[in-house]
Amino acid sequence: MAVVEELLRAESDRTISFGNHKLAAKAKLEDYEHGGNLYKVKTFKELTKLEKNGMFAYESEPGTSVNRFEETENGITFTVEGDEDAQITVGLEEDTVYKVYVDGANIGEMKTNLSGKLSISVELASVKAVEVKIVK
Repeated sequence: MAVVEELLRAESDRTISFGNHKLAAKAKLEDYEHGGNLYKVKTFKELTKLEKNGMFAYESEPGTSVNRFEETENGITFTVEGDEDAQITVGLEEDTVYKVYVDGANIGEMKTNLSGKLSISVELASVKAVEVKIVK
C-alpha cells in the first residue's frame, strides 16, 4: 500500500482511496465526483479529513492514507496506513450500535453519538496498515 498521491481517487471496485500522511503541508481537493456524490478531502501529516456531499465522513489524527473506503447501508470498511498510531472518527447513523473489527479481530460493540460519529484508535506504528470494518 502507499499514499494516495492524487489525494482522492476512484478504484476499479467502486471504492475510493484518499489521504496522504506523508505531506508536510496541508493539501485539499474539492468537488470530486464519484458514484453520484461530491467528495472533499484535506490531508497532511497531522490530519486527514473526508467530507461527502458537505457532510462529515472521516477524520484521523494524525493524518493517514485510506485505501478502498466503502460505505454501505450496514457500515464502513477501509484499510488505513500511517506512520504512527491514529485516532479515527467516522460518520455513521446516529444513536446506532456497531461491531468494530480491526485486522479481523472483533474489538467490541460501540454506539454512535447523536451526530452519528464513532471514534476508534488504531495502532499503526508497528504494522503500518490495518483493515477496519464497522458493521451494524
